[in-house]
Amino acid sequence: MGSAKKSSAARTARIEEMRRAEQARERRNRILTVAASVVVVAGLVVGGVVLIQSQSDDGGGSAADDAKSAGKFVTDADGVRAWKGTLGREHVTKSVDYPVTPPVGGDHNPVWMNCDGDVYEDEINPTNAVHSLEHGAVWVTYNGDAPKADVEALAAKVKKTPYTLMSPVDGQKDPIVLTAWGHQRTVTGAADPAVDAFLAKFVQGQQTPEPGAACTNGLSK
Repeated sequence: MGSAKKSSAARTARIEEMRRAEQARERRNRILTVAASVVVVAGLVVGGVVLIQSQSDDGGGSAADDAKSAGKFVTDADGVRAWKGTLGREHVTKSVDYPVTPPVGGDHNPVWMNCDGDVYEDEINPTNAVHSLEHGAVWVTYNGDAPKADVEALAAKVKKTPYTLMSPVDGQKDPIVLTAWGHQRTVTGAADPAVDAFLAKFVQGQQTPEPGAACTNGLSK
């Protein structure tokens, strides 16, 4: 019991430290926004020309190349599936044909889904959610077979946990899935001890490509 309490206290302290760091970054960003606005306007003009040229060059396809996400899952001793292979990290505005559902990484939209304990009642764009994973978030997903009581209990847990988000994904095979960048596992329900173990390991875990990056000021629906 003592070690469990210490682990919980350490995790809480780590989350609070991340929250304070994010708030500090947001204050700096607000100061920089005014100064950067002129540069942004100029960049948009140039970027528009480049985008038009790029669309002409690539033929206007509707889905990004998923070759950078080639690989396969290898199941670890703790039941977590680790993606062995490459995961692209390019920003794209097209849809992406991810090799697994929900995706565990890959090219993604430039804008992330808010993941500061955000619970979405409707499906969200996976390319935005993958950007959240890049920031160190854990994505809790469920399909129509998930018991309502488990969905509600998981939603309550997510709302209390920074760097998490939750949404339905009808196309996933299992009722409840937990996903981090490059890692994924199924759980039997909200009371499964694997839920807390996954959150403790992967919320801003070592797998995070951009640790400490924002989980707010993105998309909210």
